[in-house]
Amino acid sequence: MGVGAMEASSPAAFDDGGTSTTIEDLPADVLALVLRRLDGASLAAVGCASSGLHGLATDPDTWRALCLAMWPSVRDLLPCLGRVDHRALFADAFPFPCSSPSPSAPTSPPQQPLPARLVSAVDLRHAGVSILSRVVETDAASDWFLGAPFRVDALVQEGFTSPTAASAISPVDLELSWVLLDPATGRALNASSRRAVAVDRKWLTGDTVASFAVVLCGEGGVALDAAVTCDQRYAHVREVSLRVEDADGAGFSGRDGLAAVAAAMAAPRRRGCRGGGAARERYEDFVRGKRARKEWKARLEGFLDLCCSGVGAAAFLGFLVMLTFR
Repeated sequence: MGVGAMEASSPAAFDDGGTSTTIEDLPADVLALVLRRLDGASLAAVGCASSGLHGLATDPDTWRALCLAMWPSVRDLLPCLGRVDHRALFADAFPFPCSSPSPSAPTSPPQQPLPARLVSAVDLRHAGVSILSRVVETDAASDWFLGAPFRVDALVQEGFTSPTAASAISPVDLELSWVLLDPATGRALNASSRRAVAVDRKWLTGDTVASFAVVLCGEGGVALDAAVTCDQRYAHVREVSLRVEDADGAGFSGRDGLAAVAAAMAAPRRRGCRGGGAARERYEDFVRGKRARKEWKARLEGFLDLCCSGVGAAAFLGFLVMLTFR
């Protein structure tokens, strides 16, 4: 049910006695049940209609139910965060992040304080059925994490099969929600595209990798690459991981990855672009930019090789001339 249905009911109606009736004359419990059927954007819009609807639209239980319907793993966040503002969580984690400035060089200080701890709420669905729901805590202040390539793994076991799928898990039927949270600031970030933006078959190993990447900084910037690796031989999910890569396909270190995540958390969100189509288009632009940079580097290396070959040939000819006239 969308906000249009609520707006259609807002004008006053008249009963047989000529008495006007508005939607706010309905019992509060009935209105609360109606509001719980709205999506997040419609619920926020209804809260702006009147003071009475605002009180119902900001009910914490309504937002908690909305968050649990979208991210079942949110139920396990309380022990990690102590307190969860579900309305703020939805506002942060439902839209895709805007393009944030590209992180500075590794030697430059970060613009935002680096999170000392990251909490990941990971939900994986296959054909609409939840097959993985987990909260992962990461110590982001350790020297090992800061110096190693940025990577967060959501699986603690080797792999698992879908409890509801009789056949192999199909990567095109997967949906991944990966929400990153900073317990210190309470900010959250949507780190996955929900629907796969690319599916790559590794013929050597027999694995299929579904990428749920979210691009932060356009063609020459950064992408949060949430990926699900499926082992087609054994029909199970082998890895669910998150890494950060630059426009050349190289992985970020933990420190630089945290800087990119912190900048994206502080950046505004893209309203009206929450569909997977927009995420796929941005990722395709990112891949095209990565391919163009790789081709440019290959041409540059070819030109340098040609120059070196020319210099070497000139030196060899000069040496032969010297021997001839000696």
